[in-house]
Amino acid sequence: MIRALVVGLGLFAAPALSGEFFTLKGHGGPVMGLAVAPASGQIASASFDNAVGLWNGTQPLWLDDHRAAVNVVAFVGDGQLVSGGDDFRLLLWDTDGRTAVELTRHDGKIAGLAVSPDGRHVASASWDGSIGVTDLQTGESRRLTGHEAGVNAVAFTPDGRLYSASIDGTLRLWDVASGLEQRLVLRHGFGINRMILNADAGWLAYGAVDGVTRVIDLDADAPLADFTLDRRPILSMAHHAPTGTLAVGDGEGYIMVINTQTWRIARDFRATDRGPIWALAFSPDGSNIHAAGLDPVIYSWPLETMGAHGTMASETPAYLRDPALMDNGERQFARKCSICHSLTPGTARRAGPTLHKVFGRPAGAVTDYIYSPTLRDSDIIWTADTINALFDEGPDYYIPGSKMPMQRITAPQDRADLVAYLRRATGEPTGD
Repeated sequence: MIRALVVGLGLFAAPALSGEFFTLKGHGGPVMGLAVAPASGQIASASFDNAVGLWNGTQPLWLDDHRAAVNVVAFVGDGQLVSGGDDFRLLLWDTDGRTAVELTRHDGKIAGLAVSPDGRHVASASWDGSIGVTDLQTGESRRLTGHEAGVNAVAFTPDGRLYSASIDGTLRLWDVASGLEQRLVLRHGFGINRMILNADAGWLAYGAVDGVTRVIDLDADAPLADFTLDRRPILSMAHHAPTGTLAVGDGEGYIMVINTQTWRIARDFRATDRGPIWALAFSPDGSNIHAAGLDPVIYSWPLETMGAHGTMASETPAYLRDPALMDNGERQFARKCSICHSLTPGTARRAGPTLHKVFGRPAGAVTDYIYSPTLRDSDIIWTADTINALFDEGPDYYIPGSKMPMQRITAPQDRADLVAYLRRATGEPTGD
């Protein structure tokens, strides 16, 4: 049974950090997803740097089997962990936390996860338009289909049904046993990004691309509350049932905290003035809210003193610097390369290898980076010509099968300016 492979992951568990402000540092890119083990309070993080971080206090254990950005992570009890990412794969981590079992593979990125209340099934929401339902005891995985676009979020009910939210603007309810759609719950009109289900209390909250944050009464099948503000899109949600607290993160850097017993906004905190809140999670006792965004750091604020500890992003990554302060070559690097690559020695847990001394280097030669077999086994030498060709054709055509995201720089002058900037910035002022 697959489940037997991972019951020992809890050996890395650590006492919960709560009741005080703290940060967790170590990822090499934006943190896209957070999860908290329900008993121990251990934090797991999913990042653009292709890694899952499993935090022992402030010390990470890196889980590195994903081949692209990791978007979501979820605990199955305190001893098991699943993750999904841009490599289309749903992974289950084994007892040492260093190798993984691939449970299923979608045809698009995995954007959401849910674990059934009994811990037996994992649902994966994918941009291929399907929902994967995987049995952790048998390893069997099947697909629920019917959405007209990518699926962003899923949530199990206690009786084994499943809600799903999609880019097509709909919320749907599925019978997992039969694999059939039971009903269309609502059609919002704009893509729905996140969803929180409280089946015991009979409500479901959702957040959408247009900034709408609404709660529906599942028994009456009618609106219950609306917390829509002039901020968009809604990108993250978290719920702490024992304290009746709902948190909502948006694309403009705010965390809104809602009291679900009174249905009033308890706090509205500007967590960062640059960029989105990608991920939220509560500590087990509900005293802290953990959050992450474009800054490659996880922040945790005590709810009672959120405004007393500062905001995110004390340093400005290259991709957030003012473009007006850069020449064109540096601007191309900031937009296309800086989120994945460093210019200094050492990859620093980025999604791509360091570009320090890149000119004249064989592809796949950086020793502190795990390459795809395609790049590792290629005969490419990085020169002005090969770097130009990489962005002229796009990585997906120039190096099919590599982990590099699909992107091009179509203007010849922009490519020339990027190459010139890389010469200056990587220690190669002249020559190839």
